[in-house]
Amino acid sequence: MRVAVDADFQPQRRCWLKAALVAPWVAPWLVQAQSPARIKVAAASNLKFVLADLVNQYRQQTGVQVDVNLGASGNLARQILQGLPVEQFISADEVWVAELAKAGRTVDTGQRYATGRLALVVPKNSALPLAQGLAAVVRALKPSDKFAIANPALAPYGVAAVEALQHAGVGPLPAARQVLGDSIGQATQFVATGAAQAGITALALAQAPEIARSLQVLPLPAELHAPLHQRMVLLKGAGAAAADWHRFLLSPTAQAVFVRHGYALPQ
Repeated sequence: MRVAVDADFQPQRRCWLKAALVAPWVAPWLVQAQSPARIKVAAASNLKFVLADLVNQYRQQTGVQVDVNLGASGNLARQILQGLPVEQFISADEVWVAELAKAGRTVDTGQRYATGRLALVVPKNSALPLAQGLAAVVRALKPSDKFAIANPALAPYGVAAVEALQHAGVGPLPAARQVLGDSIGQATQFVATGAAQAGITALALAQAPEIARSLQVLPLPAELHAPLHQRMVLLKGAGAAAADWHRFLLSPTAQAVFVRHGYALPQ
């Protein structure tokens, strides 16, 4: 039986194959060159828009792709404890980072990267007296109206919202009046879509162009709640690319982006 030989199988191709067999180290180098580094990150929902900007900027500068899994900080921390394969956790507060550090899942206790701010929001066509502040809006709600906040058991911004309502003299709200979002992003959508007539969200979400077109927004005084110190941490097993990204988020360049999106610098 004759075996057909490809006419294009030239001597130089035989040499290439022979070299690949005797020098197998070439293949990993080629694969690495064709596959840029990817970093998997778990991040609080309030960071959706600022991280979109930072991820894009970082990819343009380094070629490294950062894949972000957004959610409530509490949910993400629990998923990490259950084995969620990420290299970095960017929380909306410090409590959940401390929980992961206590469980031995982190390389250290992390770093503060920003301080969050709250905003009172109502739908764009609302007649509620937003300019008069939080107490005036809550008191103007009809008995059937809903007020949206993030679930305080899962989201630090929900905890801060409860504190703000109490310090404004109108909380806690009756359970029948509250609509709890699984994350601050969902709470924001409740107001933007009209499912709730008012709510408290992250200023960084409320002023993003994609959201702001549907809302009226009033930043709330920081004195109404405990400081929202936001902390991030690298998880054990994080690679060099994740460590570089982590350092980038603490750089003056990245900090300027956080400020532009409505955050304060970390204290």
